[in-house]
Amino acid sequence: MSFYEHVFIARQDLAPAQVEELTNKYAGVIESMGGKVTKREDWGLRNLAYRIKKNRKGYYVLMNIDAPAEAVKEMERLIRIDEDIIRHLTVKVDQLEEGPSVMLAPKSSRKSEDSLLDPEEREEF
Repeated sequence: MSFYEHVFIARQDLAPAQVEELTNKYAGVIESMGGKVTKREDWGLRNLAYRIKKNRKGYYVLMNIDAPAEAVKEMERLIRIDEDIIRHLTVKVDQLEEGPSVMLAPKSSRKSEDSLLDPEEREEF
């Protein structure tokens, strides 16, 4: 089986309970086809960079999936039909992340831009 990270954006006018229902629905599709959802994260209602289907905001949800490709294809097919989902993206990864994603990690634990530079390059700035 392969590892996938899947993010979808649900419409802004849905209730949080409805978003949880959507997440459970698609996790059920994965599990019914022999896969499993190892992590679910609700990133909440966030502003979109630009309008999508007259929506300025959307509910973001991340799912880490360990499943065969057929299960992911079926889930994506059902998502394309669903009117409550305005965007989605599935990425195949080599391994799944443990712990919270970058979106939920506290800002203090994130690496600063200075720490990404070599010590010699930091002095130039």
